[in-house]
Amino acid sequence: MSTNSDANAGLKIVPRYSQDRGNADHGWLKTFHTFSFAMYQDDQYDRFGSLRVINEDRVTPGEGFGTHAHREFEIFSYIVNGELTHRDSLNNVEILKRGDIQMTSTGTGIRHSEYNDNKSKDVHFLQIWSLPYQRGLKPSYYTRHFTDAEKENKLVQVVGPIGAENVIDDREAKGPAPVHSHIAMFSTLLDPGKHVTHHATKPYHALTPHLPLTPATDASPDGSKKLYVHVIQTTKYNPRAALTHADAPRVKVNGGLELGEGDGAFVTGIRAGDAGMTLENVGGGRAEVVLFEMD
Repeated sequence: MSTNSDANAGLKIVPRYSQDRGNADHGWLKTFHTFSFAMYQDDQYDRFGSLRVINEDRVTPGEGFGTHAHREFEIFSYIVNGELTHRDSLNNVEILKRGDIQMTSTGTGIRHSEYNDNKSKDVHFLQIWSLPYQRGLKPSYYTRHFTDAEKENKLVQVVGPIGAENVIDDREAKGPAPVHSHIAMFSTLLDPGKHVTHHATKPYHALTPHLPLTPATDASPDGSKKLYVHVIQTTKYNPRAALTHADAPRVKVNGGLELGEGDGAFVTGIRAGDAGMTLENVGGGRAEVVLFEMD
């Protein structure tokens, strides 16, 4: 089914191609960085709204990230395949699997480790950091699970700001994982020929009117929102341009720009009440897509 490229012609859509991301192959870790991280630094890609990090990581069996400290970030992991063992200074120990979302609000400080304790399979996951809308929060931990069936050809919200509709501030609950940040995350498994449409919500900073605007709570003067679309590189690790063969997924953004696995796009100019933004799979394979909405 084709989409209408004029559905929301006021959108500005800028690609972030997979091969242009920061990339490192350490043997035990193969990683991509959408934004500046570790040895990859590019002033053009420091953050987008409150979205600070999207790392797409693959870790081999028996390897991982040793115990290290974080503070003043909201950090969540989206498990694509395999198993990731999380341990932290709040005494949480959990093995995360496909469909799991784990969110750590680091606040005043937390120490954690992430390992692939599986003896035979790599773990593939996204690690996402966002800037909190308030500093000095007490560290907290949340988990959520979403099945493939829930996400098939539907755009499901998996993370949302505390105070927003259907976001429950409990460690384990139904609905999106809560985050102390003006950001939401959505996920879909999009079959060939299928499409989903995202409609922006009202600015999230209205949920925290008592807080001053900061780099983490900045908002467009006209009330428009920012979106970031990322097509997960599910088929295989590929440091080159996204695959374009007949069986590869290709996601068309609002009837125009096409994205392959690993590609992303910055979107600005969308507002609550607009026609929305459409994602359509015009390729030959299933696409796993995540979408972020920020003030």
